[in-house]
Amino acid sequence: MRVSHPLMSGALLASALGAAQVQADTIDLTMYYPVSVGGALTDVIDGLVAEFESEYPDINVEAIYAGNYDDTRVRAMSAMEAGDTPQLSVLFSIDLYELIEQNAIVAFDDLIDTEEERAWLDGFYPGLMENGQLDGKTYGIPFQRSTIVLFWNKDAFAAAGLDPETPPENWEEMAEMAATVREASNGEQWGVMVPSTGYPYWMFQAFAFQNGHRLMNDDGTEVYFDDPAAIEALEYWVSLATEHDAMPSGTIEWGTLRQNFLEQSTAMMWHTTGNLTAVRNEANFEFGVAMLPMKTQRGSPTGGGNFYIFEDASEEEQRAAMTFIRWMTAPERAAAWSIETGYMGVSPAAYDTEALQHYVEEFAPAAVARDQLEHGTAELSTYQGGRVRRALDNAVQAALTGQMSPADALSQAQREADAALRRYAR
Repeated sequence: MRVSHPLMSGALLASALGAAQVQADTIDLTMYYPVSVGGALTDVIDGLVAEFESEYPDINVEAIYAGNYDDTRVRAMSAMEAGDTPQLSVLFSIDLYELIEQNAIVAFDDLIDTEEERAWLDGFYPGLMENGQLDGKTYGIPFQRSTIVLFWNKDAFAAAGLDPETPPENWEEMAEMAATVREASNGEQWGVMVPSTGYPYWMFQAFAFQNGHRLMNDDGTEVYFDDPAAIEALEYWVSLATEHDAMPSGTIEWGTLRQNFLEQSTAMMWHTTGNLTAVRNEANFEFGVAMLPMKTQRGSPTGGGNFYIFEDASEEEQRAAMTFIRWMTAPERAAAWSIETGYMGVSPAAYDTEALQHYVEEFAPAAVARDQLEHGTAELSTYQGGRVRRALDNAVQAALTGQMSPADALSQAQREADAALRRYAR
């Protein structure tokens, strides 16, 4: 026998209608994001998104891990071409020119309405804003941002008779210390490793900048790969293996280098500060973190990802996306993200929080990447960025593997980059 339910009471009906209205008014956002370091950062992102949604129940954020930076850009742009554009994404800060050229993103200046929002936009470290700004407008908001830092194994230094508290200050000292470690270990441990897959251009840019040379102009239309200072920088990198026997010959993998350091296969490594927390959690030896050594000056390019909002999103979705981005980059969240990962707090206000102040006091390496911003430069970014960076990556690897001399390799990269950028010349 079928039993009919009584009619819903007026109060229950109003409640149900109200819930349906709330659900109907919910704004759904899709965000692609990359992970380019080790550690369970997807869990951290998921936790932050869940916390945001609890505070803003009218905004749902589907955060989709999409691989490394290049994978994430390809996936986001493919979705756009298929008519399924995400409302926001974390992409390479250096993707700016490509995104603008394809009319993919909107300037935050066109979205802000209040003085409070303007103060938020102006509150980030200027050095982290360089790769996100063009023609006086801001298109990218710093999120998982980094500089390259030097990690060193204090126990290995002590075993080699070096002062474990003193990292190399300059290129000459790094080569000498690395060679000393190699010799003292009877060839069992390398002195230094600098990754040359993944992002070879980034490491090379650091060497070049330390030698007083900037690789590109401010407009993204010219590069200067074959300058004598750049050639000298690549010659030094090659010499760490060929002359000093301090670094393995050939290429060194980005993705496994942190593990090489943790397994003590190398006493020093150059890597993103985004690996800092993972190294701290996993190292079974004393280690230190320092600014990169200098030639004529200190220096590292900035790196990492920015938030972008897509042009195809509705005005309501763009406002909701900015609400999420403001929440994610608020000082308390920026501080928590820095502590969880090793990436920089993206604003001075993040380092003024009690949490990050306490963390830096307890663990001084957490401030190294931030302090190095004083000696930073914008990451290599141009129109036709993929082609230009690929030309430089190939040159670096050709030199490191002995296929070409540094001068010939960089001359070839210059010709390829000039061809790619010819139509943008002003």
